[in-house]
Amino acid sequence: MSLKTISVDNAPKAIGPYAQGIVAGGFLFTAGQVGLDPATMKLVEGDVAAQTQRVFDNLEAVLAGAGATLSDVVRAGVYLVDMGDFARINEVFAARFGAHRPARSTVAVAALPAGARVEIELVVRVG
Repeated sequence: MSLKTISVDNAPKAIGPYAQGIVAGGFLFTAGQVGLDPATMKLVEGDVAAQTQRVFDNLEAVLAGAGATLSDVVRAGVYLVDMGDFARINEVFAARFGAHRPARSTVAVAALPAGARVEIELVVRVG
């Protein structure tokens, strides 16, 4: 099986030895995205909803690089520093996905890169 690396300019550059996304076997696997602004590589200001909006902007850029959209998402993994933010990220999640409902896991974690409050990774059908 061949692997194709996805790298786009309008999502944060990888800050370690990983790719923004990898296409394999008809699926795109994204790296987790936090609310970094790709122009500044700094966390966006605002609450968890603002960070979640930026996360989705970043993810949509990676998806577009593989020819996919949020309607192609099969599964999402969500990581939250505070499960008290669950309802707020759900509002953004529902608005961004519309009627589409991918499978999802949400996990509480002790900390995320750059002091982020939320990180999301996706598995996406491509091709």
